[in-house]
Amino acid sequence: MNREKLITQTLDSLSKLPNQKIKEVADFADFLLSRIDDQITVEGIQKLASESKTFDFLDAEEDIYTVEDLKERYK
Repeated sequence: MNREKLITQTLDSLSKLPNQKIKEVADFADFLLSRIDDQITVEGIQKLASESKTFDFLDAEEDIYTVEDLKERYK
C-alpha cells in the first residue's frame, strides 16, 4: 500500500470517529513525531561526540608503567 492511499484511508476512518477519538489519534500522532525528533537529536549528539577531538589527548599519552613495574602479579 502506497503512502497516498494509506493517508486517504486513514482520513476516511478519522472522519467516521467521534471527536474524543480524533483527539486521541492526534495525541498519538504528536507522540510519534516527538519520538522521531528525540531520535534525531540523540543521533546528532552521538555524531558530534564521536567526531569531537576533546579526548584525543588521551590517545597520545605514553604508558607510565609497564608489566616489569609490578611487585605482585595476580592470575
